[in-house]
Amino acid sequence: MQSAKEKLENLSASAKAGMEKTKATVQEKAEKLTTRDPLEKQMAEQKKERRIAEAELRKQEAREQNYAEKEAARSGGHTTGVTTGHTTGVTTGHGVDPLSSEHVVSGTAGTRPVGTGAGTGRTTTAYNP
Repeated sequence: MQSAKEKLENLSASAKAGMEKTKATVQEKAEKLTTRDPLEKQMAEQKKERRIAEAELRKQEAREQNYAEKEAARSGGHTTGVTTGHTTGVTTGHGVDPLSSEHVVSGTAGTRPVGTGAGTGRTTTAYNP
């Protein structure tokens, strides 16, 4: 039950991020159409890229929070070691690497869990040292 809830919440976060990215792109195009100044066009593009990055970060933070809630429910409310937001791609506990959407454990920065294929949505308990 908890896994299905996590998947639905992740899907919702992805859809919301997609809408935010689309909105940023449309606003950038509108700003570019209303100006002839190359500097303002460049600023509009940078603003769009920043907004897209922020939307992606919010999506990843939502995924981490959903994972933390699932783990808390599974362990009876114990959440020690669960991160709920990082920006560097390195975690200090269980969390999601924002570059890969895979769960990682402290001490394994730069490695991937053994036994997890891309897109399988599952993690084993065996990890590379």
